[in-house]
Amino acid sequence: MKLNCVVIDDEPLAIDLIIQYISKFEILNIDKSFLNALAGKEYLEKTKTDLLFLDIQMPDISGIQLLQELSNPPIVILTTAYSQYAIDGFELDVIDYLLKPIEFERFEKAINKAINYHQYLHSIDKLIDEYLYVRSDYQLVKIEIDKIEYIESMDDYIKIFLSDKSFVMTLMSLKKIIEKLPDNKFIRVHRSYAVANSKIKRIVNRKIQLSYIDIPIGDTYVAALQQVMK
Repeated sequence: MKLNCVVIDDEPLAIDLIIQYISKFEILNIDKSFLNALAGKEYLEKTKTDLLFLDIQMPDISGIQLLQELSNPPIVILTTAYSQYAIDGFELDVIDYLLKPIEFERFEKAINKAINYHQYLHSIDKLIDEYLYVRSDYQLVKIEIDKIEYIESMDDYIKIFLSDKSFVMTLMSLKKIIEKLPDNKFIRVHRSYAVANSKIKRIVNRKIQLSYIDIPIGDTYVAALQQVMK
């Protein structure tokens, strides 16, 4: 199956280079390219697209604003000459961020990320009980769900702690990560913590004992925890 690609950039030479690079991958198909960002946005709203190459600084509407306004955005690779927009891009869940002039080796790395993520999205029913994908340090990280010990909320970020005491940090709320995980495997026990049901050793003095840490139990979560432990 090929990934249909759209390129939006106000520079013709930039579009030509990206199309040239795309042509080197059999799995990619160039569907449309747009110099006009608003025309590209209209097309994306009406047409299923797998992968979008999106410039940031353009007349009429920025790439960031365009992405914010899309109701159902595809996988996105940002292409720009300005590194200061990287954080904005990753907050919008872009898969990668390419700085112009774009070298082919760096482009290839971004494509591999996009392909892997596309395959994950299209096999999510099979993988949902096995793996979780999150973005950390500007890359997509694959986490084996059965190795998650607990998750700690730190304002806008969370830390996902694994059985080997390592952790992955990602920009996401605790509520959102719980929604991504299997319902029967994790429970929120505190405003700042969720734990894996299978990792609970015992409960003593309003604390959950895991393999290497004790997690406090919040007052509002006691009843739900009691139901799980029955």
